[in-house]
Amino acid sequence: MTKTFRSLAAVAGTLALVTGTLLVTPAVGAAEEDAATRIAKGKAIAYGRTQGNCLACHMIEDGESPGNLGPPLIAMKARYPDRDKLRAQIWDPTAANPESAMVPFGKYQVLTEKEIDYLTDYIWSL
Repeated sequence: MTKTFRSLAAVAGTLALVTGTLLVTPAVGAAEEDAATRIAKGKAIAYGRTQGNCLACHMIEDGESPGNLGPPLIAMKARYPDRDKLRAQIWDPTAANPESAMVPFGKYQVLTEKEIDYLTDYIWSL
């Protein structure tokens, strides 16, 4: 971490304490992606017939030929106020419901951790 970045991080941390505002600084060296990019990547995974293939079982507002085995993917922030619980559901739905027909995308390594993060960002945006 550079000296300048450390100084800026310290100032941001001090401002956060003084103002009560949570400031999030990106990790040094991490590729910065904005929310729109992450959501777009997640949508591509959800709609892709070879990866997430969410449309095989779920109705998504602008999806073509959706399935109806799973619940419609609407109002997801209301259904999953905690984003981490939604991610856990995608990673392994059988943890919460052993009878779930949904593929455990993380447990069976169908998707990478990064792809699950993108997919979670997209689904949570619905």
